[in-house]
Amino acid sequence: HPCRRHAPKRSRRERMLRKIQICLCFCFVSGLLYEISLLSSSVFSYLPVAQHYLTPEQVLNLGKSIIFLETTERLEPPPLVSCSVESAARIYQDRPIILFMRGLTNETALDMNTSYAAFSLLSSMKNVFIFPLQMETIFQETPLLQWYNQVVPEQEKNWVHVSSDASRLALIWKYGGIYMDTDVISIQPIPQRSFLAAQKSRFSSNGIFGFPARHKFVWDCMENFVLKYNGNIWGNQGPFLMTRMLKTLCNLTDFQGTEDHSCQNISFLNPQRFYPIPYPAWGRYYQVWDKSPSFNYSYALHLWNFMNRNRKVVEAGSNTLAEKLYKTYCPTTYEDLIQNAKHRDLPSPEDAE
Repeated sequence: HPCRRHAPKRSRRERMLRKIQICLCFCFVSGLLYEISLLSSSVFSYLPVAQHYLTPEQVLNLGKSIIFLETTERLEPPPLVSCSVESAARIYQDRPIILFMRGLTNETALDMNTSYAAFSLLSSMKNVFIFPLQMETIFQETPLLQWYNQVVPEQEKNWVHVSSDASRLALIWKYGGIYMDTDVISIQPIPQRSFLAAQKSRFSSNGIFGFPARHKFVWDCMENFVLKYNGNIWGNQGPFLMTRMLKTLCNLTDFQGTEDHSCQNISFLNPQRFYPIPYPAWGRYYQVWDKSPSFNYSYALHLWNFMNRNRKVVEAGSNTLAEKLYKTYCPTTYEDLIQNAKHRDLPSPEDAE
């Protein structure tokens, strides 16, 4: 019978289609698992080999980046910058830690053999990435691009700070994550996703903040940055901008104790979270304490480097609060850049003769 004669042929065709379906399903699942792995901490187990081949967008698109900016032209991160990046890398081991540097270009060769000690140190960390800071690229598709194309950096009184204020807004708006100043030492994870840091009651810092990508508050801040731009007033595009924009959303009140405030789903975090030592007392970080504070209510510590005009530094054996923080939260920086520097400065036996 014709139907019986062709039945085996149809069966073979069905088996072939079934095999193809299984293969396609396997490929789909494998691809999905690979994408998921990129968002997990396992991605950093093999990234050191490929670190230098990834673009900023590829790393930023992994999500939840911790972003640092260096808007001067210097190429050697000082110990405090190294400590800030290292401490974040240790506290947030499942997140990319990115240091953008204005002095770098795409042609700048950075590798493990660089003469810059801090570069070698930071490059060896699995989740740390160092990229050139290309402002024109960062400002694309934001209100800041028109401002950037019109401004003349050489005529700006506070260009290093203003350009940093703008860059951090654009990066967080585009990719989300947390921005931190390079004098912020991380001591425990920040649980909030959308937050501003109170420097004091009713006044917001912009030295550390976090938002998901495309958050309206950050977009509104960029628009106000341009609308109210005045580069001659220090902080007008920074903490004063964050404060005036936050005040448009809610009525700010004084903090009582260690509680945080909430403003339309934005956490306004207590000054104890990042500023337990206020800026008038910044020098206490470089003093010896009879009993070091516990900082139990803090997520990170801002060391007020802008106030440090006498350039106080951490010295091995000084027993200052800052030295203890280095030992605890950035031990590699402490050992490589502080202790080794002290040993290099010691006179050799030949010098003593």
